[in-house]
Amino acid sequence: MHPQPIDVHDTADERLRRDGQRYTSNRRVLIDALRAANRPVTVLELIDGAPGMAQSSAYRNLSVLEEAGVVRRLVTADDTARYELAEDLTHHHHHLICESCGSVIDIDVPAELEDGVTSFSSSVAKSHGFRIEHHRLDLIGVCPACSTAAR
Repeated sequence: MHPQPIDVHDTADERLRRDGQRYTSNRRVLIDALRAANRPVTVLELIDGAPGMAQSSAYRNLSVLEEAGVVRRLVTADDTARYELAEDLTHHHHHLICESCGSVIDIDVPAELEDGVTSFSSSVAKSHGFRIEHHRLDLIGVCPACSTAAR
């Protein structure tokens, strides 16, 4: 039996209300832009997908969405924040991150690797009395564009 698909807008509204916030039209636009991007994006990239939204408004709303657990912020090697929908609203994935330009690519890993990481995490957590909430695997390197430019 497959779980029911999550309605991102209903979930965002619920989480924001839980935090005493409203699901405004600007927040809805940001959620739609993040869904359309299908990868972690910068605020400037989000604004390109949300014409008329001020950069300050985008940052303010992304902060509220992050606090409510709707959005996740990643800071890459170039110190630029990139945003994506929280993993529980999409699917579990990992990232390739270019340490030169900061670009981020979502990747899925084979089930055997996920199982190995989960097993390893559980073992380490148990030996240290630590409770694992989730894990992420970011592979850091140089993207093809930066590799070519360096030649």
